[in-house]
Amino acid sequence: MTAAALRRPPRLRAGDRVAVVAPSGPIVADRLDRGLDVLRGWDLDPVAAPHVLGTHGTLGYLAAGDEDRARDLQAAWCDPSVKAVFAARGGYGAQRMVDLLDWSALRAAAPKPLIGFSDVTVLHEAFAVRAGVATLHGPAVAGEVFLKDDATREQLRRTLFAPETVRTLASATARPLVEGRARGVTVGGCLTMLASELGTRQARRGASGGLLLLEDVGEPPYRIDRALTQLLRAGWLDGVAGVVLGSWARCGPYERVREVLRDRLGGLGVPVVEEFGFGHGESALTVPLGVAAELDATAGTLRFTGPALV
Repeated sequence: MTAAALRRPPRLRAGDRVAVVAPSGPIVADRLDRGLDVLRGWDLDPVAAPHVLGTHGTLGYLAAGDEDRARDLQAAWCDPSVKAVFAARGGYGAQRMVDLLDWSALRAAAPKPLIGFSDVTVLHEAFAVRAGVATLHGPAVAGEVFLKDDATREQLRRTLFAPETVRTLASATARPLVEGRARGVTVGGCLTMLASELGTRQARRGASGGLLLLEDVGEPPYRIDRALTQLLRAGWLDGVAGVVLGSWARCGPYERVREVLRDRLGGLGVPVVEEFGFGHGESALTVPLGVAAELDATAGTLRFTGPALV
C-alpha cells in the first residue's frame, strides 16, 4: 500500500464539544482533571467518556475492559455533536480493542481530529487504512508533557484551531542523519507498535511513498534494532521517501541509539532527520499524519502542502 493523502477533518472552533477517551492504559484522575481544565481554557466543552477512569477486572495495565474501551471510542467518533477525540494517555491496550470497533460505522461518520501518540499509533494506523482519515500525532491530555509544557500545549492548540499557522514544523534539536529533501505523505508513530502491526489483518502493507515518523520510549538499542530489522525484512520500508526521527526517551545513551538508527536506516538511500522533537520528550510537537509534506533533513524542517485540518 502506497502512502496517500487522506481526508482531513474540520478544524475546531470555540465552544465545540470534544471527547476524551482511554483506549489503552489506566488514567490518574488528577491528571485527567487538569487536562480537562486546559481544554476548557481553550473554550472547548470536554466530556470524559464513561470508562475513562475505569480499570480492568484483572489486568491492571488496561483502563477498562476491551469492549468498554472500544465502545467509548466508537460512541465518541459516531456522535455528531463531538468535534474531536482526544486520547487521555497511551500505555498499552489499543491492539486489544481496535478490531472490536465497527469500522463500517466509523467510516460512515463525519471525520474529526483524533489526537494521541505512543500506543495510539495503532489507532492512527487503523483510521488511516480502514477509514481513510488523517489524524494528529500529538500529546495525550492527561500526560505529563501536555500538563507541564507550554510550547507543547500551544502548538497543539494552534494545530486544532488555526492549522494554517503551523504548516512548517521545525525543532531546535533537529539535525540530519542523512542529508537531503523528500516529498511524501506522513505516516508512522511508535516504532514498536508499527512492528507489532506487521502481519495483522487490515494492517498497512508498507510505507512506500511515505515520510515515516518513528519514535519510542524505554526500548534499549538492541530492541530498537530488532524492530527496525523486522520492518526491513518484511519489506515494509521499501520505497519510503524519507524518515523523521523523534524522541528515544529512556532508551539508553543517545549515541548508542544513534548508531543503531544510522546502521538500520542509513542504507535506505533517503533523507533522515533526527531529534525532531515529537514523541515522549520533555516537549512534543504535534505532527499531522496522512498529510502531504516536504522534508528537508538538512535544514531540519517538515513543510506541509496544506493545513492539517480544513
